Amino acid sequence: MTNSSSAGTAQADGPGVSDAARQGRRWNWSWLRVTGSVGPLGIATAVLWLSIIVLLPLAALTVTSFEDGWSGFVDAVTAPAALDSLRITVLVSVVVAVINVVMGTLIAWVLVRDEFPGKSIVNALIDLPFALPTIVASIVLLSLYGPQSPIDIHLNATQPGLVVALAFVTLPFVVRSVQPVLIEADREVEQAALSLGANNWTTFRRIVLPALTPAIISGGGLAFARAIGEYGSVVLIGGAIPRKTEMASQYIQKQIEIDRPVNAAAVSVALLAISFATLLVLRLLAERSARKEQAAR
Repeated sequence: MTNSSSAGTAQADGPGVSDAARQGRRWNWSWLRVTGSVGPLGIATAVLWLSIIVLLPLAALTVTSFEDGWSGFVDAVTAPAALDSLRITVLVSVVVAVINVVMGTLIAWVLVRDEFPGKSIVNALIDLPFALPTIVASIVLLSLYGPQSPIDIHLNATQPGLVVALAFVTLPFVVRSVQPVLIEADREVEQAALSLGANNWTTFRRIVLPALTPAIISGGGLAFARAIGEYGSVVLIGGAIPRKTEMASQYIQKQIEIDRPVNAAAVSVALLAISFATLLVLRLLAERSARKEQAAR
C-alpha cells in the first residue's frame, strides 16, 4: 500500500523531483497537521488583515486627534460639552452593565435550569439584538416609549430612555457568557449542599456564584464596552439634549457636522481608550482566573 502511494506521488511530481524532496514535503504536511500552524505566510496574512481593518484606521484617527498638538487634544476632550457627553455615556453604560449582570444572569439561569413552552423561541430572541440594525431598535423604542406611546410611558429624551435602548442592544453579552458555564456546572455539588441542609440562596451564593463570577464579569464588561460606543439605538429616543441626554457618539457626530473633525477625533480616541482599558482588564482577569484553575488542579 505504501509503495503504490509513493509511486502515485512520484508520477504526480514527475521524474525531476527527488525522493528526498518528496519525503521532506510529506514531513512538512505531517507537521502542519499535527501542530495546526499555518507558518510565516499565514501569520503575515493575519497581521496584514488586522492592520488594514483595525490598526491603520485607529492610527489615522489618533493622528487626526493630535493635529493641534497635545494641548489641542486636551482642550477638545476637556471642553464642557465633551466632558458632559463622556460623563453621561460612562454613567449610563455602567447602569446598563449592572442591569445586564443581574437580568442576564437570571435569564441564563432560566434558560438552562427550567423547561417551559416556547423556550427555544426565547433562546433565539436573545441573539436578536446582534442581528437587528440598532437604528431599527431606536425606531421601535421611540414608537413604544415616545410622545405617542400606546402604553402611556414616555421615555424619549430622558436618561432612562437611554438605559432601555442600551440594555436592549447589550442583552446577549451576559446571557451568552453565563449560559455555557451553567450548562457545564456540576449539579451534584449543589445537590450535596442541599442535602447537608443549605438553603437555595446559600447554595447559590457559596457554590454556584463563585463559578459564574468570571463569566458574569466578562459579560458585564463586554456590555459596558459595547454601550460606550453605541449610536444607532439612542439616536432617536435619546434626543441628544446637550448636557442631559447627549451621548459621546452623538457629540462626535455633531462635531463633524459643524466641521470640527479634530474635536470629533479627540473624543473618539477618549472612547477608544475607555473601551480598550475595559477589554484589557477583562483579559487580565480571565488569565488570572485560568491560572487559578490550573493551580487548583
